[in-house]
Amino acid sequence: MALKSKVVRSKEFRYRGFSIDELKQMSLEQFAMLLPSRERRKVKMGFNEQEEKLLRKLRKKDSVRTHCRDMIILPEMVGKVVFVHNGKEFVRVEIKPEMLGHRLGEFTLTRRFEKHSGPGVGATRSSKYVPLK
Repeated sequence: MALKSKVVRSKEFRYRGFSIDELKQMSLEQFAMLLPSRERRKVKMGFNEQEEKLLRKLRKKDSVRTHCRDMIILPEMVGKVVFVHNGKEFVRVEIKPEMLGHRLGEFTLTRRFEKHSGPGVGATRSSKYVPLK
């Protein structure tokens, strides 16, 4: 009985059946047809001045700072670093192939988690009660 050898392939990223190299070769209209409907409509309507400026800067540099949280991540942006403003500071976002079709703002949180401690100085007797469980 002969043993069958398994061929182990490294898992390469594919977006809707297309590799990242194929996506970079596509025109913007062809890539838009692969996106979900909300993102497809935004790409078809065209980008505003800020988004166009961001794309021009990304073509020249590898890292850019921006306030454009609603910019859709395109294949030409993969591998670049974008510092996205979250309302207080610029947060570093390294764009990976898995982020295609999402928006930049999804990767920078605008609200921080607040864990409250015990009751404050002006708390009433009933609100000072903290269960043990």
